[in-house]
This record gives sequence, structure tokens and C-alpha cells, in this order.
Amino acid sequence: MPGDWSAPVTTLVRCETRDQVATLTLDSPYNRNALSTALVAQLRECLRDAAEDADVRAVVLRHTGRVFCAGADLSEAGSGSFAQGTQAIMEMLTAIVELDKPVLARVTGHVRAGGMGIVGACDLALATDSASFAFTEARLGVAPAIISLTTLDQLDPRAASRYYLTGAIFDAAVAADIGLITQAVTGDELDATLDALLTEIRATSPQGAAETKRLLTAARRERMAAQGRDLVDLSARLFASEEAQEGIHAFLERREPAWRK
Repeated sequence: MPGDWSAPVTTLVRCETRDQVATLTLDSPYNRNALSTALVAQLRECLRDAAEDADVRAVVLRHTGRVFCAGADLSEAGSGSFAQGTQAIMEMLTAIVELDKPVLARVTGHVRAGGMGIVGACDLALATDSASFAFTEARLGVAPAIISLTTLDQLDPRAASRYYLTGAIFDAAVAADIGLITQAVTGDELDATLDALLTEIRATSPQGAAETKRLLTAARRERMAAQGRDLVDLSARLFASEEAQEGIHAFLERREPAWRK
């Protein structure tokens, strides 16, 4: 009998269900949990499974390593064409928003670019003082196009202008102040605070939680449906541009881009 020469599938997102909670762990620390084609596909599959499991009342997104999510996988985006990647990221964010159960982010590390879109898409988000945040797109030659759909409606407008335009890093306390996350906590407080929120969610009815989430996300879902295609196209075009390709390769090669000199 011929041997099976297919390559083994690397698990980049670990899924576990316990006590009516589906915990999805981004587990690709070698590339800082970047949104590679494989990771996004696995995350969407886990979200779909959680949506279909009637016993699941809430979903928690967490991570291994020092980085929650670094955004797009620049090793893929640096190939010159990232159209499929931008579409997949848009579909993943839509899956979080449209999931009819609360989704909570548990953040203890750094969040950048597309990772900010994931945090913004979650219904509740907790972050510790070891976390940091930045919309780094403009520093690479692109824009926070797709992720604007899950962050602009959360952020104070002046804060959005400051951090979108500069790419400056800010901490969890600032993230809470400007509306990106629900609460900044210490590392010692994190799991107790998360458990308390999950206990409160379990006290609601499945129908009540689902319909309440639909009310809360109605305007966001309308924007995503109306603007999503155009923003996917914009993001793909920017990633493919000469300026962005220079910014991406400069980042990967740890040098200054030509346009910054």
C-alpha cells in the first residue's frame, strides 16, 4: 500500500470547550500569532464549531506567547498579492461579529494592526498591564481599512485620529479609556475578572444573549455589509503597492524603508 505523503497539519488555533465556554487559543508564537492563511482558516473553523454547539454560551479568545496577534502575516503579504488574505481576514472578523454568542478577548501580550481588529470585534475585552496596542498600518504604507469596521465605532474620535495616523503604541489603561477594551486589569486579577463575566453571561438565556448581541451589533453589521467589499479591495490594493511592499520588506529585513530616510 502506498504511504501517505501528505504533510501533517500544524495546529495554530487550539479549541477547547468546558463549562459552556469555548476557549480558542491562538498558538503560533513563532510568527507572533500573525494572521496567516492557515491560522485564519483554523480560527474560522473554531468559531463555526462554537456557533453550532448549543451547549456553548460564550467564546474566549486568548493566546500563547508574548503577542496576542501581530496582524497580517507579512511573509505572505510581501509576495505582492494579498487579495485572498484580506478577504479571509474580513470574513473572520465578520464571523466574530455575527456569532450569536458573546465573544471575549483575554489579552496579556502585544496587539498590532489586524490583531486590533480582532479585539475590536469582540463583545468584551480584558487586557493586563503587560499588553500593548498599536495601529501600525500607516507605518508600513497601508491603512487600517478592514479593521476600521470593528474599531472606529468603539473609539473616541480624537483618539482614533491620533493612533490611526501615528501608529503610536499605547497601554491597556489607555485602551480602556478610549473604548478599545472593556477593562484593564492586573495579571493577578485577569482570570477572576474573566470568570466573573462568564458567570454573568451564563445567567442570561441563550435567546436573550443572542438577540441582545444582535441589537448591539446592528449598526456594525450594516456597515460591514455595505463597506466590506470596498475596504477589502482598498486593503489588497495598498498591500500590493510599491510603497507598501517597500515598507513590508524593510520591516522583515529590519531596516528603514526608503521613503522614511
